[in-house]
Amino acid sequence: MEQKTFKEEYLEVLWYMKEDGNTSLAYFKDELGANFKQEVLEEIAAEGIVHTEDDRISLTEKGNNYTRQLIRSHRLAERLVHDVLGVEFEKGACEFEHILNPDLVDSICTLLGHPRECPHGMPIPEGECCRQRAQMVESSVMPLDQLEVGESARIAYVYGSSDQQIHKLDNLLVRPGSRVKLHQRQPSFVIECEDAMIAIDERVAADIHVWASSERNRLLRPHGRRRTRRGFRHGLGSSNR
Repeated sequence: MEQKTFKEEYLEVLWYMKEDGNTSLAYFKDELGANFKQEVLEEIAAEGIVHTEDDRISLTEKGNNYTRQLIRSHRLAERLVHDVLGVEFEKGACEFEHILNPDLVDSICTLLGHPRECPHGMPIPEGECCRQRAQMVESSVMPLDQLEVGESARIAYVYGSSDQQIHKLDNLLVRPGSRVKLHQRQPSFVIECEDAMIAIDERVAADIHVWASSERNRLLRPHGRRRTRRGFRHGLGSSNR
């Protein structure tokens, strides 16, 4: 393993520890196991990336900024590989994170609708594009509750408050790749999916995301897309439009 890879692994472990509120140097060494090298730790400490004191270790402001972008790239790459490409995300994300520059990372974030979590459920660090809701590339996905009555679309991905909800929708064939048609909005949403009529509440409708048509992209672009609440995310296939 090259030193650069060691360095990135060290910083990723420190970021996970930061998320857990853990600053234990002993824990840090234990997490790295055989990959821990004292000389690498001394090198990144000399660069002003980490701070060690007694039995504590943490990222400095410089290290935090650097690692934040690394984690953001990795977790967005996981979303891209898992949701859009439909392949095993961990290996693919590791390959992607080293080639994504910040501008491209923000473009991918915008394309995916500024997702808040990676497929593992871990938070994706917010970027400037998220704060400004900049439309750097055309957004291709929209919540089902933004469809007009009579409009059809293919499901891109599904959020859920629990695995149980995801499984229930999946059993109804409300899953990535399925085509849905909105028949009614009040008093509840009624959709047609795989020749079956299904009633869902507004919250569930907002959690089902569909591929927007080209015309929809043009209509939605000036206003941006709203942020969806945190939750589990399921699948994603191609739009096949």
